[in-house]
Amino acid sequence: MNGTKYANAVGAVRAMENTLLSRSDIEQLINARSKAEINSIIASKNSGGANAENLEDVWNMLMEYAPDCKELEILLYKNDFHNLKAVLKAIISNRDPQQYYISPSNVKLSVLTEAINSREYDELPEYMRGTAAEAYELVTRTLDGQLSDSLIDTAALKAMQKSAFKFGGEFMQKYAKLITVCADIKTAYRCCLLNKSAQFMETAICGSEELEKEDLIKAALSGTESFFSFLETTSYANAAALLKDSAAQYEKWCDDAVMELADEARIQAFGSDPLAAYFIAKEAEIKNLRILSVCKEFGADKETITERMRKLYV
Repeated sequence: MNGTKYANAVGAVRAMENTLLSRSDIEQLINARSKAEINSIIASKNSGGANAENLEDVWNMLMEYAPDCKELEILLYKNDFHNLKAVLKAIISNRDPQQYYISPSNVKLSVLTEAINSREYDELPEYMRGTAAEAYELVTRTLDGQLSDSLIDTAALKAMQKSAFKFGGEFMQKYAKLITVCADIKTAYRCCLLNKSAQFMETAICGSEELEKEDLIKAALSGTESFFSFLETTSYANAAALLKDSAAQYEKWCDDAVMELADEARIQAFGSDPLAAYFIAKEAEIKNLRILSVCKEFGADKETITERMRKLYV
């Protein structure tokens, strides 16, 4: 990749980083006594009028500068495959898939819906064609939504890793592996608790260079004690200790690990890494705002809210 290809985009992102919420801003939000005060603080960081919780605006800006960047598209694979699940559920339940649709995405809802309804998958990106066909056949034959969802979730992780190694650099490859490991550990633990079969785990667990699929399945089949004993021998021992104590703490660890990775990518002067890092940072900011909103709604104290806040980019 030409190192200066996205120089203008990187410059724009550097300017937009100034609108991200800082630790000081988060502290003000936590201490805010009303919704109006919260909105005022957020508005002060978005003087341009953009919706602080609208990832679509961020994505559209990035696409204006880098419309042909396959590496950036990987960031939306999770949304694409979520939307595939949504369309399948809508077809089975005779509902409108729009209510389940997540944006931004690489595939328009109309295109995805038409492909599934007509069972003509050539209009879909290559990375999801086979999965769409397989998932449709599975869910219409078995009506097992859980199994179909597991198949799609695993396919999303596989696609991320494959495309990261095909189109991406070191950062995107690390990102895809980290997302996969975090998902696999959580899924394997859930399978362990629910006494799922090895056959189900074969579908539900993806596997990666970091944590082999067979090792995770073997550990999960042996019970929770053996499962955590296995994880203690890996580089994810700290994450496993948190998961053992609290699923919420584990989720926070995963989000913070992704942010630490993005923080390394942001310092690059050229290439698409700073663009991807900014998008990830904006995702994290939106998650923090939603956590804050829920905590405020249920009257959580300041210490609890602070503990649940994700790592910041700035």
